Amino acid sequence: MRLTTSDGLSLEAETRLPAGAITDATAITGAVVLAHPHPQQGGSMVSLVTSELFRLLPQRGIGVLRFNFRGVGNSEGTYGEGRAEQADLIAAIDALAGLWPHQPLVLCGWSFGGDTSLSVADERLAGWVAIAPPLRILPLDELTTASGTDPRPKLLIVPEHDQFRPPEAAAEATASWNNSRIEAIAGADHFLVGRTDKVAGLVAAFVEQLGLAD
Repeated sequence: MRLTTSDGLSLEAETRLPAGAITDATAITGAVVLAHPHPQQGGSMVSLVTSELFRLLPQRGIGVLRFNFRGVGNSEGTYGEGRAEQADLIAAIDALAGLWPHQPLVLCGWSFGGDTSLSVADERLAGWVAIAPPLRILPLDELTTASGTDPRPKLLIVPEHDQFRPPEAAAEATASWNNSRIEAIAGADHFLVGRTDKVAGLVAAFVEQLGLAD
């Protein structure tokens, strides 16, 4: 499928539904937009954590959409330093909200995708998940203003040995944030090799809890 941004770019994307969701809308308990790592460091929608969430979340009844940011793969445009990519995320929200309008919708990004996700406070979102967010792609005060002060829930999944922002540093940076919590992944570094099942379980539990809250 293709997404169209507000500035006229076409982005490549794909969705995956839980088994049985085409004929039974109740098979979907939530919906997640997956945002990938840094476009200038080889990140794409097929990067490890993004791919594993795309594979595993539908097994928990969650519909997912992954896409390539502008300038990546077959997406049009060029790298936008984390700000132009906000339009890409909104285009993904547009597509996913239209597919499952009555389920909680979550932005979930890994690394660069985590920071850019936290910069988008769209009213249709039920919450955010940031996986190994550096909290430096954009100025921290911009993230605080966008999502940090928002009352909707935020989950930061932070590897114990993250090379860019380990759990203690992430906790300090987000101490003033509203309705935010940190889950540390023991023994993991920024790339979360061998820990993707744990990450997927935390994301799924977060989405499921939002559905119960509704």
